[in-house]
Order: sequence, then structure tokens, then C-alpha cells
Amino acid sequence: MKTLPFLNIPNTYRSAGVTLACCVVLSLLSGCGIYSFTGTSLSPDIKTFTVNNFNMGTAGGPANLPLLLNERVKEYFQRNTNLTLLPSGGDLLLEGTITGYDVVPVAPTANDQAGFNRLNVTVQVRFVNNQDETKNFDQAFTFYADFPQNQTLNQNEARLLPTILDQIVQNIFNKSAADW
Repeated sequence: MKTLPFLNIPNTYRSAGVTLACCVVLSLLSGCGIYSFTGTSLSPDIKTFTVNNFNMGTAGGPANLPLLLNERVKEYFQRNTNLTLLPSGGDLLLEGTITGYDVVPVAPTANDQAGFNRLNVTVQVRFVNNQDETKNFDQAFTFYADFPQNQTLNQNEARLLPTILDQIVQNIFNKSAADW
């Protein structure tokens, strides 16, 4: 049996000690009931969630935008929690309205023209935690992406929209499930 000179402990016992220490730490963390490795701070009593269809409350944007957002929210929660999706009556409820879909000029140049155009998407979200009313909120989430001024929104929309929606969904998740 080989020993480590500075500890004078056989390697087999040392690796067993490291394994035991890791198991103890992991069991303590999981025993807390609220901590998870996905970063959620949901109570262990919360088992289900419901996402009501998002609505379009603005004139801009593709017709399927509410459906895209709705599906991304469901997928993100399913991927990052152990919650079960229910069509109605979940412990958590998310619903909302897309209230803004705007292109605005940004980064003025010397010629008083925009260097870039910015696509802004805003979603008003209502979150209800049926287990803890103090966690409820009704809040707007906005994100944007820029594109060159010499290009149209139609040329860039398919590329920009997934990034914008992903960030909005992550912000909604962080506010509702991670309590940030």
C-alpha cells in the first residue's frame, strides 16, 4: 500500500475520505429542500406550473410571436425545474401580453443617421405563486438586439428574435423561479 508522505495516510483511505466528504456535502445541500443546482429557490411544496397563452397587445411582430414565447417559457421551466406542466390549476401560473415590438434608431453618426436599428420586445408578465402570495408579481420584461441601419427588419428578424425571446424567458424564470 502506497502512502502520501505529507499525510502518512494510505491512498485507498484518502480517496474513500474524499468520497465520503463529497457525499456529506451533497446530502446537506439537498436536505435544505430549497436549494437546487439549477438555481431555483422554489419551495419543495411546489410541484406544478401552468402557462396560459400569451397575447399580442401590439401591432408589430410576427403573428406567431405569442405562440413562440409561450412554448419557450414552457420548455425553459421543464428543462430547468422538476415541475410538471398542467393545462390549468398549477401551483405556479404565468401569463402575459406582448406589449411592445418596436424598431428604433440608435447610435447616431456624424451625418445625423442611425448607425444601428434596435428591435425592442416588451412582455408584460403576471406571475402567481399559489403557495406563497408574497412571490406574485406583474412586471414588464424587455430585451433588444441591434442590426445595421442599411438592412431591414425583415432581413434580421429571424436571426434576432430567438435571442431576444431567450433572454426575456430567462429573465422571467429568474424573477419567478430563482427569485432574483
